[in-house]
Amino acid sequence: MMEFKTEKFSGPLGLLLSLIESEKMDITEINLAQIADEYITHLKGLETIDPEELSDFLVVAAKLLHIKSKALLPYLLIDDEEDEGADLERQLRMYKEFVIASKKIEAILLQKKYLFIPETNKPRRVEKEGPRFLPPTKVSINSLEKSFRALLEELAKELEKRLPEERLAPKINIEEKIFLIKKLLIEKNRFNFSQLISQAKDVTEKIVSFLAILELAKQEQLSFEQGELFSEIHVLKNNLKTD
Repeated sequence: MMEFKTEKFSGPLGLLLSLIESEKMDITEINLAQIADEYITHLKGLETIDPEELSDFLVVAAKLLHIKSKALLPYLLIDDEEDEGADLERQLRMYKEFVIASKKIEAILLQKKYLFIPETNKPRRVEKEGPRFLPPTKVSINSLEKSFRALLEELAKELEKRLPEERLAPKINIEEKIFLIKKLLIEKNRFNFSQLISQAKDVTEKIVSFLAILELAKQEQLSFEQGELFSEIHVLKNNLKTD
């Protein structure tokens, strides 16, 4: 398991999420950009990328980014999002339960009472083609059936609390969001950051809008103005490229 190291934290990403959820760490003190850079460097050093590991990182990183954006920009909360904090907490609990359940199922499958390992010290006839199953000499159909039923019962207990079904929202293209922001700056020269966020349909679109703003700022195509801490952020046109 990959570990991350910043000025305020050292350890796995899942541990960081747990500490923040339990309020043992302040999300505003965590440098998420440094964590993302470390993970990208980690991926570049791999010969093959594990899709499951990558998806786990994206899920946890997205939740951390959302929590931090709310902590840094509390004035962006609107009436329609009164239950959003509880919903986010529910999603995090769901994710943790899924990880725990998958580990338990893996442990059950690895228990020896469900495995029949052939004795290697006795000569056996080897077939030239096709799959083969070599059970121990004392195994019977009844014992196989009994073990299989026991396995199914154990799995059924783990799956009694079924996770609620979730529908994935359509993907939002960050390039399209950048194009819309540039178009808005061409028309108005400046706009309020809260205005852009309030037009987003859901949390995912808000995150994509935030990332698009950061990308344009990195390219020095726009700049920011803010009168005081936690006040309105103004986005201004700066060497904007229209191509």
